Amino acid sequence: MPGTVLLLAASPTGRSCLVDAASVLPVLAAVAPSVLSGTETANVVELADPLEPQAVLTRLRAAATAPGPLTVFLTGQLQLDRRQRLPHLALARTTAATVRYTGFPWHWIREELRLRAPGSTAVVVDLHTDAETWQHLAGRPLTVGPGALLYGRVAPPPPRRAVASPTYMKAVATILRSGHRPPLAHLHQQALTRSSGEDPEAASRDMVLAVDPTQPTQYAQPVHPAQPPMHPVPGFRPAPPPPVPVPVQVSLPASVPSDPHAEITAAVESGRHAEAAELAGRREREALSAHGPGADEVVHWMEVRADLAMFAGDAELSCRIWLAVADVRLTAGQEPGAPGVEAAVDRAHHQWGRIGESARARELGPALADLRLRVPGRRQGALDDVQRHLSRLQAQV
Repeated sequence: MPGTVLLLAASPTGRSCLVDAASVLPVLAAVAPSVLSGTETANVVELADPLEPQAVLTRLRAAATAPGPLTVFLTGQLQLDRRQRLPHLALARTTAATVRYTGFPWHWIREELRLRAPGSTAVVVDLHTDAETWQHLAGRPLTVGPGALLYGRVAPPPPRRAVASPTYMKAVATILRSGHRPPLAHLHQQALTRSSGEDPEAASRDMVLAVDPTQPTQYAQPVHPAQPPMHPVPGFRPAPPPPVPVPVQVSLPASVPSDPHAEITAAVESGRHAEAAELAGRREREALSAHGPGADEVVHWMEVRADLAMFAGDAELSCRIWLAVADVRLTAGQEPGAPGVEAAVDRAHHQWGRIGESARARELGPALADLRLRVPGRRQGALDDVQRHLSRLQAQV
């Protein structure tokens, strides 16, 4: 089955730039698609210095819903938004004051990858941070979804007025240009070793990311790889010394009975959308019986059903479920600016715009407009967009 590769390099323009992210793309683009993906054939999507968060979301969502293995090579810098203190991937127009609106929220990556089969997704990152974000990540490690592998490094800010080089990702690309793709854990270790030759301080400075959900709890610490971590952070591990190979299992059977998400993903990939929806609906009913309305477990399976409706091409049903998810979250006391609330309303809005039957779209429009009044979201003009589209639909009556 063909693989999918997303090459994403993003950093702000001007004085806010901490890393020359786009400089790595020519090196990665010179690698054969099959080597980047580790499959016989692969589709490669390149996104260089994007301007809009929605453009990144569209590309990521398309890659996440494609069948077959997915590998994301992500280079850039992270910043916190001042209101919610959530990490964002800084885009071309991002400044410290506009991160919330011009950056790409990191939790959107987790949202888009959460339904993929365990072991089918790998994210390789080379990230730089400002001082505030670096301190934040020390106690709140990055994740990319329950079944995705994550390898790479996070570096603290470079010296003042300096722009760092993505030496880790360039090392990854250089190794892959040989035409051979070793197991990701080995590729990661080789890249750390190679990049440390260009940047000797990296081994004692950077936070190394090596997360494999199929392995026991792992750790990371910005100390020399040969030293034990002083304050372990669940979800990470320090890089081992170069001579020590790191065994890794990169995939699991898609039909592991104990994992309902894997069963659902397998059904979707086989085109059995009704079966996938029934599996998710059954889990939602079980969660409702066990935990009651509004519980996190119930909301999770509502969101899964909404995504499944989207995969099946039923935009109306997907919109209805996302509207219900937003209502449940707000009723439970979550703030209108909470990530889960914003994501639900944004996705309801997106699916509403894809409803082909005007009467159905008119029926759902007022409910979406009411929600947009409470949850304007990060995209400017979202409420105006709903009202304009609803006016056009009503004019067709």
